[in-house]
Parts: sequence; structure tokens; C-alpha cells
Amino acid sequence: MPLRGPWRMSASSKHLARDAAKRRRDAAHAALGASAPALIAGHFLAALPLPPVTSIAGYAAIGSEADPSELLSQLDAAGHVCSLPAVETRHAPLVFRRWRPGDPLLPGDHGTRAPSPEAPLCHPAIVLVPLLAFDGAGRRLGYGGGYYDRTLAALRAEGGAVVAVGVAFSAQEAQDLPEDEFDQRLDWIVTEKEARRFGAAPGR
Repeated sequence: MPLRGPWRMSASSKHLARDAAKRRRDAAHAALGASAPALIAGHFLAALPLPPVTSIAGYAAIGSEADPSELLSQLDAAGHVCSLPAVETRHAPLVFRRWRPGDPLLPGDHGTRAPSPEAPLCHPAIVLVPLLAFDGAGRRLGYGGGYYDRTLAALRAEGGAVVAVGVAFSAQEAQDLPEDEFDQRLDWIVTEKEARRFGAAPGR
């Protein structure tokens, strides 16, 4: 039976929840193959109106993460400014550096890949967020490092209208995920099936 919440869980319970969520994501990735990136791109572009030259932060997918590369390629072709995250200080907000399709990526922390340190810094209006699971209120189960929560909190504290868009497979949806004091909710979720907007959330 799904657990109801929001609720707090122990570190060991969170570890088990992440393991289960990763298995669901792995299965979805294997089932959808190469079809998901184009579907995700189509739903995003149809649902989210973008002013000209919007600054959008994506990510380089790792393992079975839903891959936003097709979306980033289409955004770049449309004249938007794309960037990717980098961990430049441990336990601090991410920074975002300019990236275009074909630019080389360098190995980063936790198996990530990031643009060159010489690439210009960007201040995104939209942040594409990887995840293990999401729920119907915009809660997100991440990897436990807190990087995206710190990053979104910092961007939102600056008073800008930054939009957090989770990128996932539809099978990653869960019920009533746990939520801690510093967790930052998503504004949108985009999957191979839809783009869905969430309501106003705490922490904004």
C-alpha cells in the first residue's frame, strides 16, 4: 500500500525508497528505449511558452535518467541559451555554464559531465531537474546530495521567477513523497506522456 504524507523518513528508509525508485526508472528506461527524448521535447515545447532567448539549464543524463538532450538541441536551434550544471564547490549551489550541442564535456563529481570551466556562466530562468521519483504535488525524490534543492532555493531567494521542470518517465510518479524543510518543489513535470504544471508550493 502506498504511504501517505508528506512525511519524514529515516536515512535507511530513504535509502530503500531511492533503491526502489531507481529500479522503476531503470525499467522505464529499458522499455522506452530511444523514443523518450523526442516525446519529452515535444511535450515541453508544446506546453511551456518561452520568450525569445530564454536561458535554460539542462543536464547531461547519467545512466537511466530521462534524457533532455533532444530538447536542449531543439532549444538551441530556436535561439535559446542553454547551459549545464557543474559542482564547483561541495555542498553549495550548482553553477551553470554555457553549452551548445557538440561542445565537449568534462568528467565531474558523482559521475556527472560538465562544460569547460572556461565556458561563460549563465543565470537560468528555467532549470531542468533530474530525479528518481516525483508526486502529484511537485515533490521530488533526488539522490540525497541536496544540490538541486540548494540551487533552486538560492535562485528563488534572489526574487527571480525561476521555473523548475522535472524531467522523468511517467513510471517514476509516486504517491505522497517525503518532504523535509529544505526541499524545493517542482513547478512542472515533463515525461514521455505529458507536461503537467503543479500549483504554488511551499518554499517559494
